[in-house]
Amino acid sequence: MKEFMMIFIGADYAALGLSPEELQGRMGKWFAWSEKMEKAGILRSGNALHSDMRRIIGKERTVTDMASAEVKEIVGGYYIIEAKDFDEVEEVAQDFPDYDLGGTVEIREIMVFDK
Repeated sequence: MKEFMMIFIGADYAALGLSPEELQGRMGKWFAWSEKMEKAGILRSGNALHSDMRRIIGKERTVTDMASAEVKEIVGGYYIIEAKDFDEVEEVAQDFPDYDLGGTVEIREIMVFDK
């Protein structure tokens, strides 16, 4: 088995103007999805990310503070799961709660280095 990172990309919930009830319902979907992966024994870790960000770019190491309002899509979080291959992760990703909001799941295999 290999480890894969599912990176969640989309609009910031606050920028979408979701009501408190809508936010609570959406979080329920996230909790149900993660619980499903936990029960299957494939979820290794994961976290949601705050929307404010800082980028350090190039040789000059230019620092830019950015609020989610300045960025069309943000990385909102990630899960690390254990799976046989990309196809298996793609199947797990079918339950991603934010497809209806235009969200994206990027799947990346985690590189393992020999010591």
